[in-house]
Amino acid sequence: MKQLAQYQDGRLEIQDVPIPQPPPGGILVKTSCSVISPGTEKMKLEQAKMSLLQKAKARPDQVRKVIDSARTLGWKSAIEKVRNRLESPTPLGYSAAGTVVAVDPLNQRFHVGQRVACGGAECAYHAEFIAIPDLLAAPVPSEVVDSHAAYTTLAAIALEAVRQAGTTLGEHVMVIGQGLVGLLVTNILAASGARVLAVDLDDQPLATAQRVGAELTLNASNAKLADVVWPWTDGSGVDRVVLCVGGDSKNTIENCIDSLRDRGTLVIVGMYDVTLPWRTAYAKDIQVKYSRSYGPGRYDPNYEWAGNDYPLGYVRWTENRNFEACLHLMKTGVLKLDQLTTKTLPFDQALSAYGDLLSTSKREIGIILQYTSTTAEIARIPSVGVNMDDPIQTSVRVTDPIDTVNVIGAGNFVRTMLLPYLKGRVKLGTVINSAGLSSRHTMERFGFDSAETDANKLLCSNGGAVIIGTRHHLHASMVLQGLQHHKHLFVEKPLCLTPEELTQIKQTVAESAGSVMVGFNRRFAPATREIQLLLSHQPGPRTISYHVNAGKLDPDHWYARREESGGRVIGEACHMIDLACQLIPSSPVSVFAQRIAPDDVSTTSSDSFSAQIAFADGSHFHLVYSAEGSASFPKEVFRLSTTGLVLECENFTKVNTFYHRQTKVSRHTSKGHAEELAAWLSFLEGKTTHPMPMASVHRAMMTTFAISQSIREARIIYLGVDSSATASSTD
Repeated sequence: MKQLAQYQDGRLEIQDVPIPQPPPGGILVKTSCSVISPGTEKMKLEQAKMSLLQKAKARPDQVRKVIDSARTLGWKSAIEKVRNRLESPTPLGYSAAGTVVAVDPLNQRFHVGQRVACGGAECAYHAEFIAIPDLLAAPVPSEVVDSHAAYTTLAAIALEAVRQAGTTLGEHVMVIGQGLVGLLVTNILAASGARVLAVDLDDQPLATAQRVGAELTLNASNAKLADVVWPWTDGSGVDRVVLCVGGDSKNTIENCIDSLRDRGTLVIVGMYDVTLPWRTAYAKDIQVKYSRSYGPGRYDPNYEWAGNDYPLGYVRWTENRNFEACLHLMKTGVLKLDQLTTKTLPFDQALSAYGDLLSTSKREIGIILQYTSTTAEIARIPSVGVNMDDPIQTSVRVTDPIDTVNVIGAGNFVRTMLLPYLKGRVKLGTVINSAGLSSRHTMERFGFDSAETDANKLLCSNGGAVIIGTRHHLHASMVLQGLQHHKHLFVEKPLCLTPEELTQIKQTVAESAGSVMVGFNRRFAPATREIQLLLSHQPGPRTISYHVNAGKLDPDHWYARREESGGRVIGEACHMIDLACQLIPSSPVSVFAQRIAPDDVSTTSSDSFSAQIAFADGSHFHLVYSAEGSASFPKEVFRLSTTGLVLECENFTKVNTFYHRQTKVSRHTSKGHAEELAAWLSFLEGKTTHPMPMASVHRAMMTTFAISQSIREARIIYLGVDSSATASSTD
């Protein structure tokens, strides 16, 4: 791909560089438009052309860093660091828009083909492809064209400045500096009901300021502020001043303070070195604020790169929510971006645009770079291709009966849904919880021999049986550790969170004398067994329509932390996929899934989605997982149709059978937890083979991962074939 590069000697080049990969939890975007910010980027160009002495004077903070390096590394090493820095190219650009072409597996907020606005001087470069972390991108409404969406980051800077000003309806606000950001501030203030005085040293941007909503304009090189401010405010002074220029002019700050009313507010946007006239500022009790870039979250790597959003109740307007607000202003036509665009040109002519910035007398405002389609091959995330019929340990039987079961992670689910069915049936050895108090309580309540807090000690002992009931992100590592020590394991669903972990487990199972059973209880439910019996003599493909009425997820629930739970697709839908694979005696061959939400609505996870799975024998399974329904409706309902037979199951407690002209209703009381544990204990006692072949678990989990991938990439995922090759002919 091609990317703009700047050298510290002032050179600019468009270079051929490798296409980046999506960052963890992020996306890869094919850029359609990016915006040159004349103020910021012209400043970078001018600094690059400075001599070393000029650069040292302009950036004393960098000089101090060099001196500090010299003290610790010596002058020779410090000078070498400076030389390497000067010789290394740096990217330009920080506001762009484009289309998602790849999505990291940790991200389910975006999908391939979705239009997004992107920001960040560390990632949203002038380049044909950009790799963007999750919270530095926002979906673009269908009403907003890409050339407007590319302004989102710059608009968010202006919006955050307006928020810092705290302007209310009808207030007098003076905006000094009518560059691109200053004009956006003027536009947003006017749209919010403020009365705006736009100030600049050039008539051209002042004319634009009038077109975007300024009530008054003032060329400060031709007139004094006081001559306009005092009559306009009836002698009281302006309520707010938003300073959108760079530099350190003492005269500018004095004019700002003089123009403010008593207890007015000065908001500083960008790089301005302020020295306040103490006597005037103190006498007026002036409040001075700096507006930091796009909003809360900026420069916080835990937010921007780790994807840890701030709770809305504590931080209403983060940088990502500012992005979304700006896109809404574009959608409604509030932002007059066509008035701000003074030049549009192809990306391959970008060097001429930067040359004009430095040489021409014409003052540019918004410069849009447009990107055409490229023949570069995109390095996509590998597809889920898997051979569903791969033979994996299908028949396992213990040689020496096991009479003791240990438990790791005795939380509320394990204590209420599993341990009551074990108590009195098998000897309970050690219970392990991270909290000692909880371990002791569980030991006393259920009659364990001992209580501990160290899971490694138990997993590293040879042999035995262990129930793993921890949070989902710990499952894979504990299963692998237990299998390496030949343990027989019962792990609550899901077995793991990634295809890579599943491959590791599959390989380790083949080498271990131990075994794995997953808590897919629905396949053991009496209602399921009744349905399987009814289907045993019914030929032909089957159609299953499954509706899960899950309800909204509490934001504080650990399931909302996808790094722990895998989200609802992997953490919960795997139950339904496993059941489908039990009721349909064939292999899944393709999956198509999508979020149930508009593309321009940003959500942190796929809490509502639908999935369609096709099987080799012509059967189909359709899953609708909804977080939006009514609590009065049953949580799980599915309908199965085949030749001459229709079955309806409600919460595994009621089965309606429609067979030719006959109907029947049967009722049950168990969802399968007691039955799955009974089957596992029978295996541990040596009475039966393993009740859950690894091949069936592998099939269910790989199909679940395919759903997650299909949501991200907005395409059909083919199972058992080279999905990337097959998908290319159908996209």
